[in-house]
Amino acid sequence: MDGRSPAVCLTPSSPKKLSFDDLLLEAGGFGRFQVLTLMILCIPRLILPQNFLLHIFISSVPSHHCAIFPNELMGNLTKEDLLLVYIPREVDGAYSSCKMYSQPQLHLLHNNSEVTANKSSLKSCDQGWEYDHSTFISTTATQWDLICERKWLNSALATFFFIGVTMGAICIGYLSDRYGRRTMLLICYILSFVFGSLSAVSISYTMLAVCRTLCGMSLAGLSITTVALSVEWVDMRHRTFAEIITGMFWSVGSVSLALMAYLLRDWHWLLGAVTAPCLLGIISIWWLPESARWLLANGKVEKAEAELARCAVVNGQIYEKSSMNKRIQTLLEHRPPSGSPSYIDLFRTPALRKLSLCLALIWFGVASSYYGISLNITGFGLSMYLTHCLYGLIEFPAKLGIYVLMNWLGRRWTQVLVLMGTAVCIGANMIIPMAFGSLRSAVAIIGKGFSEASFTSIILYTAEIYPTIIRQNGIGYASFVGRLGVSVAPMIMLLEDVWLILPQTLFCCLAVTGGLVANLLPETQNVQLPETISDVESKRSQLHDEIQMTEK
Repeated sequence: MDGRSPAVCLTPSSPKKLSFDDLLLEAGGFGRFQVLTLMILCIPRLILPQNFLLHIFISSVPSHHCAIFPNELMGNLTKEDLLLVYIPREVDGAYSSCKMYSQPQLHLLHNNSEVTANKSSLKSCDQGWEYDHSTFISTTATQWDLICERKWLNSALATFFFIGVTMGAICIGYLSDRYGRRTMLLICYILSFVFGSLSAVSISYTMLAVCRTLCGMSLAGLSITTVALSVEWVDMRHRTFAEIITGMFWSVGSVSLALMAYLLRDWHWLLGAVTAPCLLGIISIWWLPESARWLLANGKVEKAEAELARCAVVNGQIYEKSSMNKRIQTLLEHRPPSGSPSYIDLFRTPALRKLSLCLALIWFGVASSYYGISLNITGFGLSMYLTHCLYGLIEFPAKLGIYVLMNWLGRRWTQVLVLMGTAVCIGANMIIPMAFGSLRSAVAIIGKGFSEASFTSIILYTAEIYPTIIRQNGIGYASFVGRLGVSVAPMIMLLEDVWLILPQTLFCCLAVTGGLVANLLPETQNVQLPETISDVESKRSQLHDEIQMTEK
């Protein structure tokens, strides 16, 4: 022991491997170019919640009862008297929504507490229904009488839409990895506008169901291409910031939907209003850059150089073409050749296979519990407009909180924490009595905040886990599984007819399962984005240690 400090041994291979982040730093790092790109990508994040949560309002079922056509002898009876003699009451004292007396019960006018006729004297509404139009002028339920025995058709509209989103995530994820992020984003904008407009003028249930399904497929492209572009144009240090900023506009879209629904009480006009911003998105494509990461990963070197030069100029950086070209060639020399990406690549190798299976379970739990809470906006003692607005407002502090947690705890433990928080809130509302409306509202709003935080976290987490060469395939696959969860959420809500708390029990269990599985994922905080499949198969922990050593 000579008292000297021990030497730090470095292997000869310790020089830092050149990555795309180094090219970004030479082009100005995170500057005005990245800010402008993120601002453009905020447009689809604004459009998505307005469409994804739209069915809460356009398919809402107002109070209703069987249509009454009294004979001439009852012309002097008031509206309340007609309801009394024609419509039976439920156990809670409310008038039945789906049954009426086969013969008027005139004796109830003299003693309405008297035992009414037995069930054999009841019949279904054979002459239509009368609706309460105080909240909505028109919804899909009132347009085609999608109530009572046909109420599943009303819930199916949301399911059809999310089936479209599910199919779109798979198709557009593949096409985006093959033909580029920017190209597919433009196509999806155009298709979203076309099918959204056709949905708004639908003249039949079938036409609406088909158009909403195709619109869902198009909107899925806006979702997954936006995520990829937002992480591929920023460096390692700003990935969380980029996702939180663009994610804030999801919350803006959610809150604005409540305002639009309050002002536009007819489902046709509301559908048209949420479709119109797609025009702004189409125009914005002119200023949106293609992903230079994707261009390099697919051998389009000249176009990648042009985009990086554009980035440097906007960021006020002196662009040295020879230096950038040399770095790009060095980066490509150390990158193994890769064929055309496909979804098979997500399961071809052991590490990716494990990641893909885990992400599937997490996405299903995150998406189903998020929409399970979002679709349940009644029964809390507040108007549905106010409840939905509060659901949207709670997302702002939730996103700020997730920004702190992801930088403090990392991606993995943050995902576990917020999913467990979601499950606790759903479970708490299952045992809080209905009479405590204010308390139930507060717990539901907190639960919505946790579920939004889990969605924000898993979107960024997924983009960081998959390599550039198959990132859109990976995001598309994860989104596909998530949308399966969303597709079944409206149908799960119908199980309350079997047992009142059965839907919430299922959503709670799914959130818990997702939280447990999230613990199996690798940490991606302060780790460079993988570019190839071999990057994922190598030990990411070693890469993390190298970066930490470099920072020190």
